[in-house]
Amino acid sequence: MKKTKFSVLAVSVALLLSSCGGVSNTAKGGMIGGASGGALGALIGQLIGNGKGAAIGAAVGATVGGATGVIIGHKMDKAKAAAEAANAQAEVLTDANGTQYVKATFDSGLLFATGSSTLSAEAKASIQKFVTQLAAEDNTFNLAVCGYTDNAGWANNTVAQSQQKNLNLSQQRAESVKGQITAAGYPAARLVHVQGYGESNPVASNETAAGKAQNRRVEVYILPSKEMIAAAQQQ
Repeated sequence: MKKTKFSVLAVSVALLLSSCGGVSNTAKGGMIGGASGGALGALIGQLIGNGKGAAIGAAVGATVGGATGVIIGHKMDKAKAAAEAANAQAEVLTDANGTQYVKATFDSGLLFATGSSTLSAEAKASIQKFVTQLAAEDNTFNLAVCGYTDNAGWANNTVAQSQQKNLNLSQQRAESVKGQITAAGYPAARLVHVQGYGESNPVASNETAAGKAQNRRVEVYILPSKEMIAAAQQQ
């Protein structure tokens, strides 16, 4: 629970071109638009962890292809650069179907104090810088925020009580990051999923201090929206 890691996972998901040659652009747009909150939640569930087995396109009924994929990929490169400008470690990754996305990790000391969901001044400045550069590229990315903790227990609490408190804390921290993203000027309507996952889905061993530090994190997933894909089609 001591401090938190802020990860940004920028995900490239776009238009199904190769297998839908006879489908109109309007119909294709409808497929993308049909990705409901539930579908987005399922997508995020696939990406938790290293994401290597995730089929991002399948989660929204679309795959990247042709010129549209190039444009969306360029936007993901810009998202990576925005994260790096905010002193994050960022890398471009590729899912099981060849869809690119970016994962950027912010230093764990920038977000929260032990047991707190109040963002530090450094965290606010970091998120502000990231959002400013991201929005300068495009403010129609859809964002999803997922919070996590390590498995450290709370004093005078049972294991079950500590797990619940960690779950509550992760939710509060996810909400805090969401609030700062919108306070930084990003459209609130683009925050499509905000959820705390507590101790679940650790990315490192909780047996060491270094591992616990990696598990204390908030992941932000950045996905192209229907509007962004439609705009890419017109270029």
